[in-house]
Amino acid sequence: QVQLVESGGGLVQAGGSLRLSCAASGRTFSNYAMGWFRQAPRKEREFVSAISWSGMSTHYADSVKGRFTISRDNAKNTLYLQMNSLKPEDTAVYYCAQSSARHYHTGWRGDYWGQGTQVTVSS
Repeated sequence: QVQLVESGGGLVQAGGSLRLSCAASGRTFSNYAMGWFRQAPRKEREFVSAISWSGMSTHYADSVKGRFTISRDNAKNTLYLQMNSLKPEDTAVYYCAQSSARHYHTGWRGDYWGQGTQVTVSS
């Protein structure tokens, strides 16, 4: 049974930083691509970033490119999202997702999900 547990969300001022973590269990973490999605109030869940099984390949939504960095530690079964230069429009619930593939594929919508962690950016 796949379990994904996010942490690290909170309230931060615009321009600040947060680091999200996602602890994974239930499957061999290093076999699968991972990603982050977010959902703002009254909006659909959207893709933020993804990383391949090895960490060698990363992908970002245009809205976060240059500000967010995804990474993973396969020895710790943990996924990270470093978020810098945060903006009020980054306010959302952030979800960790695990793929059933080794690599990210355009249009991937997530196979397994965590419960989410709230990120609020004040102006």
